[in-house]
Parts: sequence; C-alpha cells; structure tokens
Amino acid sequence: MAIEIEEQFCVEAPIDSVWRFVKDPEQIVTCMPGASLDEVVDERTYRGTVKIKLGAVTARYKGRVELVEVDDARYTVRLVADGNETSGGTARGTLSSRLTSLPDGRTEVVAEGDFDLTGRIMQVGRGLIRGVSQELFQQFAASAKARIEGAEEASAEEAPAGAPPPAEPEPVRILPLLLRTTSSAIRRLASKVGRWFGRRKVDDRPFAENKSSER
Repeated sequence: MAIEIEEQFCVEAPIDSVWRFVKDPEQIVTCMPGASLDEVVDERTYRGTVKIKLGAVTARYKGRVELVEVDDARYTVRLVADGNETSGGTARGTLSSRLTSLPDGRTEVVAEGDFDLTGRIMQVGRGLIRGVSQELFQQFAASAKARIEGAEEASAEEAPAGAPPPAEPEPVRILPLLLRTTSSAIRRLASKVGRWFGRRKVDDRPFAENKSSER
C-alpha cells in the first residue's frame, strides 16, 4: 500500500546549520520515533531498525538507507530506504528534502516522499496510516527543531570518555496515534455534518415561510 507525504517546518537557525543536520543520518535518526542506527556502511549508506508497536504486537523493520543525491549548492537531498519485517512485511520508499533560507534568517524545510508498506501494520487501513505518518513527522520536526536551535544557542560538547551507549529507542506506539488520528477525523466529520445541516435549515426557511403566507 503506497503512502505519500508532503510536510514542511521552519527552524530558527541559518540554512548552513540546518543543512549539516539534514544530510547527516546519524543526527536524523536521533529524532525519528522508534528508530536506531545499527551500522555505518559508508559515508552515504547506513543500516538501521524501526520498531512499531500496535497493541500487543511489535513489528521490527530492519533495512538500509542510502543518500542517492546530495546537492550542497541547492540544499537538496534525496534518500532511498528499504527494509523487511520479521513476519514478512516490507517497507520501501524515497524521501526528498529541500531547504530554503527565509528573509528573517529562519530556514524552511520541505520534505516529500512516498512509501510502500506491507505486513500486519497495514491492517489498520490507508487513511489511519496516513494520519499516523503525519503525527510521526510532527514529532520528528519538533525534535529536530529543538536539537538544531539548541546547538545554535550553546557550543557542542564532546561526550566524555567511557560514557554509556545511548539507550535503545522505545518502539513507536501506534494505538495512541491512531486514537488521536481517529478523534481528529471524527471532529472534522462532525463539523462538516453541522455545517451541512446549517445550510439545509437556511435553504428550507424560505420554503416554510412561503407555505405559511399561502395559508
């Protein structure tokens, strides 16, 4: 099942600082819910894992990400990802990002991509998966903004020798995201129904008034 995304966010930082972050998968993975970096194959190829929890079921996708295009002059990057889930599901996709320097000094990040997912996770349906993907991107954007803007405010410090390795990331918990997505969909539907009935009342009023005058 193919899923398309198109999202954007702004960062309170110069474009060169944001660009260094965006093209560095080792930095990006720290902001992705449920993701971990397993191996750096070379400067453009990486292996990692994404864990997704749906109720009592945890799906683990292991795969590879490759930076196939990196344009430092245009501030654009495109990556290709593919992975497999232990129960037989698959994930394939591409993601392109471009940066634009805004007049006020901020940087706009636009991400466009398409992903093809199979396996147990797709049982919840395309619409809900699309809503969940938007929620996950918002979480990623908030985390990326905090890291980039924080780095601008304070000089980076090297980790002390012998520091413990980073903790294994928590899996993405789909049920809370599904509940928020479903709740939002219900609210939008209720709003549309309310507006529709409101229009019907307005449309029916002249007819009722005409019938009253005929009596």
